[in-house]
Amino acid sequence: MGVDYGGRRTGIAVSDEAGFLASACGTVKAEGLRSLTAQLADKAAELGVKSIVVGNPINMNGTRGESSERAVKLAGMLREATGLPVELYDERRTTMAATVFLNATDTRGSKRKAVVDTLSAEIILQDYLDSLRNRAERERAEAAPDGEEQI
Repeated sequence: MGVDYGGRRTGIAVSDEAGFLASACGTVKAEGLRSLTAQLADKAAELGVKSIVVGNPINMNGTRGESSERAVKLAGMLREATGLPVELYDERRTTMAATVFLNATDTRGSKRKAVVDTLSAEIILQDYLDSLRNRAERERAEAAPDGEEQI
């Protein structure tokens, strides 16, 4: 399950069983971190997820600000509440990617507000899934004997 933690709304996305494709799953509105954690833990249990990826809004210069600290705290609380593996994933470019997509599809006004959080969660999760696949492919290539191509 991918999570885009926001001040007003938190976007959620899930992947297929094979961990190949992320899909938007909606948003959660909560007052406070404890309430949000409980709602996300309930959603994770309902969906039967095996792990959670929380977007970490690191600043473009690589520093960690208040938003990143809140994401780190949420990840820890989710880990404790669910017993699942919870990872933080650098989400620096997801808002930009979501904005480009929404502009390209001419999504404006209230429609835009309704989908931007779930789209961001979907992008975070898809990027994470792609990075896992790319890492596995690199490791297989490095493990192959010299001159042998992996198929």
